[in-house]
Amino acid sequence: MASYFEIDGGTPLQGTVEVAGSKNATLPMMAAAILTDRPVRLEGVPRVSDVSTLAAILGRLGVEVTWTGANGLILQADSNGSCRADYDLVGRMRAGFCVLGPLLARRGKATVALPGGCSIGPRPVDLHLAGLTALGATFQLKHGYVIGQVDRLRGATVSLQGQFGPTVTGTTNLLSAAVLAEGETTIHSAATEPEVVDFGRMLLGLGAKIDGLGSSTIRVEGVDRLERNVVHRVIPDRIEAATLLMATAATGGSIELTGADPSAMCAPLEKFFQLGDSISTKDDRIVLRSTGVLRKPLSIQAAPYPGMPTDLQPIWTALATQVEGKSRISDRVFPERFGHLDELARLGAKAQWSEAGAVVHGRTRLTGADVTGGDLRATAALVVAALAAEGTSRVFGLEHLDRGYDRLNEKLRRLGAKIRRIEAN
Repeated sequence: MASYFEIDGGTPLQGTVEVAGSKNATLPMMAAAILTDRPVRLEGVPRVSDVSTLAAILGRLGVEVTWTGANGLILQADSNGSCRADYDLVGRMRAGFCVLGPLLARRGKATVALPGGCSIGPRPVDLHLAGLTALGATFQLKHGYVIGQVDRLRGATVSLQGQFGPTVTGTTNLLSAAVLAEGETTIHSAATEPEVVDFGRMLLGLGAKIDGLGSSTIRVEGVDRLERNVVHRVIPDRIEAATLLMATAATGGSIELTGADPSAMCAPLEKFFQLGDSISTKDDRIVLRSTGVLRKPLSIQAAPYPGMPTDLQPIWTALATQVEGKSRISDRVFPERFGHLDELARLGAKAQWSEAGAVVHGRTRLTGADVTGGDLRATAALVVAALAAEGTSRVFGLEHLDRGYDRLNEKLRRLGAKIRRIEAN
């Protein structure tokens, strides 16, 4: 039997907990270590399996990855390392594809498996390849691998606008390539997510020349080498922070988050105001005191930043089961990302899905059941629902959850949740 959480629901969460560093900011920073022969030191790195997987990928590419202290990483690249990232590791997560830009920029060639990750809808890499092609790279697709090469990348004007908005990983891949390209690169329709901005700041620390971070147009003046030592603290994980807030609201509890970044969470925090919960922020702290009765139905549309993150959409759906009235949840980024509805129904949720999104009927009495998460955020949604349910639930799919949450069960237990992790035999 696979590992699972055993959760006795119905206990309001109470207490203080610290937010981990952002997985989505950490991963492209790790890949960017290929760009320099200087050591790259990252602080506040979350202990999640995606970080371990990328460390294994980088190890095969000649990058020595060393943990230091509880949450620090030192990465030291060998410029003569391999240029091949194999499917057995890249197939586990989409962020493995972030090594493509750095490999082409520093070593002039790359063979990278097409990426895997959560099954939440189509996520093609055509924008990555189109952008890198504009910088002078050439590509072949063979046997599930992208094979690229270039003599020297040269600056160009690139657009990263996709069908459902800008590409976040595409933006970081293009930035990695552009910082060592000859001349100036202009990236239009760049992703503006805080994780992209933090990644750009780390590149600036290495000596890159970048202007426009946080806007939809980024300009990069290429340099010959990145020669500075950098020590960079990763920003807080806004998805983990919001997940803990939603779990608290669903159980009618009170929580104080420390080490958070409220300025990066305007969209979700506004929804908590609308729900009627008492929520306040100061510096790196967020305090939520739930009224226990959520009377105003939710209307959520996931969209690119500064909109509601698509990674929170499944978890809002779980919370909506505890809100009075009829809530409507839609997703502009991954319109088909509603595989969690069937599993929520096993707990008693009442929801229907159509091409327009999901309609969730609350306030619903949830009862314990065995459920399985099919992807990272769907599993988190099931944990939130199980915490609010009466009786005992077993939540499977922890191999997904471990990819993006740093010891979530320990943090929930610190807040009073009756949750136990049962490891696979």
